[in-house]
Amino acid sequence: MEASEVKNCIEQGIPGADVTVSADGNKYSAIVVSKVFEGMTMIAEQKMVYATVNEHIQSGAIHALSIKAYTPEEWEALNQ
Repeated sequence: MEASEVKNCIEQGIPGADVTVSADGNKYSAIVVSKVFEGMTMIAEQKMVYATVNEHIQSGAIHALSIKAYTPEEWEALNQ
C-alpha cells in the first residue's frame, strides 16, 4: 500500500483534514490536522484516525501506523 493511499483513506474518513503520510515499507507515519479534534483527548483523536484505515490494518497491508493529530491551532503553535 502506498503512502498516498493511506493519506486518501484518512482524508475520506476525516473530511477537511490536512494529512501528511510517510512510509517505510508497510510502516506508516501520519500527521493529521483537523478542527474535528478540538476538545478531544489524544486517545480519541488516534481512535478516529485508526478507524479510517482499520480494514487495511486488519488485512496486514498496514503493519504499523504512528499518528500525530493536532487541531489547526496546535499545529500553528508547534510550527512557530
